[in-house]
Amino acid sequence: MYSISSVKRAAIALLVTLGTALGLIAGAPNAAAANRDWLRADATGTCDWDAVGYWVQRCDVWSPAMNRTIPVQIQPAIRGGNAGLYMLDGLRATDRTSAWVNDVNAAETYVDSNITLVMPVGGAASFYADWQAPATYDFNNPVIYQWETFLSQELPAYLQNNFGVAWNNNSILGLSMGGTAAMNLAAKYPGQFRQVLSFSGYLATTFPGSQTAMRAALLDGGLYNINAMYGSVINPRRFENDPFLNMDGLRNTDVYISAGSAIPGPQDSGYRPEHVASGVALEAYSNLTTRLWALKARATGLQFTEVYTPNGIHNWQQFGGQMQATKGRVLDVMNAW
Repeated sequence: MYSISSVKRAAIALLVTLGTALGLIAGAPNAAAANRDWLRADATGTCDWDAVGYWVQRCDVWSPAMNRTIPVQIQPAIRGGNAGLYMLDGLRATDRTSAWVNDVNAAETYVDSNITLVMPVGGAASFYADWQAPATYDFNNPVIYQWETFLSQELPAYLQNNFGVAWNNNSILGLSMGGTAAMNLAAKYPGQFRQVLSFSGYLATTFPGSQTAMRAALLDGGLYNINAMYGSVINPRRFENDPFLNMDGLRNTDVYISAGSAIPGPQDSGYRPEHVASGVALEAYSNLTTRLWALKARATGLQFTEVYTPNGIHNWQQFGGQMQATKGRVLDVMNAW
């Protein structure tokens, strides 16, 4: 026969068990969201909530190499996963915001994903390289670029310490100039990047005529001096930073390259004629160099995926479409659903 006290103890134990179970059930979504609920530390004290929303934080990351803070827009992984996706801008990157949340909204695209979006702000005409001299002809206001050092050393340390992003579990993508840089960085730092995606990048930068085209583009982008990047046209660093020549570093990397046909499609009808004309020319060059890269890669036995859309010019219709099309691939490879 059970005593009243034993019945009470059993009832209390049952209530505690039920309460714990309910607490776990109720707490699970909050625990998942909690990784995005608080502002991380940065060089100014704490990051700020970015106006784009979607839990994006704007963090000022100190760069000893550039002797200044670099703004980085970061969306933490929804469930605290340790994978990172670096997203690099094009030649006309601004100091206000990454085009990945301005011209398209990558934060909305990846809002339910267990991967941390990493979107550096700035770096116009830099090719995300370590430059040998001040980048512009305005020597009264020198622009010091050491982007390779920042992206391969300084930023990974910050991300690991504050967002839990592992050094060796990253994907990197870029558009146009950023596509070129993504391919170079992934080839040079295969221990950091497991995957690379180039959207309309320039993948053969030392071919005849390429340096002249890049020189003109950098001057047009803000009087940037291409000789300050890697030195003279015969400097070995130019060849070390040509994706066509350093692809061996991608042997164990998931590689995706794409370009449009340079034929305008219905999605381009809203652009001004002069913008369509420049978009056609730029995408034609990207298409050519991407195909040249692919020819060599196939000949050397490198495994990769190449996509050439039937229409599409050098604009955000093309870049954004490729971001959407590759989301599943990124999350599959990075195990970040």
